[in-house]
Amino acid sequence: MKAFTTSRDIPVLPEIIFAAFSNPERLAKWWGPSGFSNTFNQFQFKPGGKWSFVMHGPDGTNYPNESEFIEIVPNVKVVIRHHSQPNFTLTIALTKSAEGSTLHWIQKFDNDEVAKNVAHIVEPSNEQNLDRLTAEVCGI
Repeated sequence: MKAFTTSRDIPVLPEIIFAAFSNPERLAKWWGPSGFSNTFNQFQFKPGGKWSFVMHGPDGTNYPNESEFIEIVPNVKVVIRHHSQPNFTLTIALTKSAEGSTLHWIQKFDNDEVAKNVAHIVEPSNEQNLDRLTAEVCGI
């Protein structure tokens, strides 16, 4: 199983970051790489809850996504299972730090070959996603 990991220090408390995940209006504003927007069809923020949405690319391409919230620990962790292709599990872990919070982003793909083929997209996209989250929670 191929995993992409990144960490980010964000100068706000974990509660503030968690709120940006748990509120669908806020999440829709920052989720995804630069230039993308979202339309949420279903958002059940609870373990076993469904998250169905369409990511709209800057070129007008629509990307349907079906996911499930596997584990939610308020202010600490969110685990999401992406049921659409490519299949992966995303774990977002928050820890309090002297500067605010450290966010750990671990995206584990089911298939190593698929992960290898999408690495050139996933790695910069994950960083852009965290840039957008940071801007959302810091009011930038």
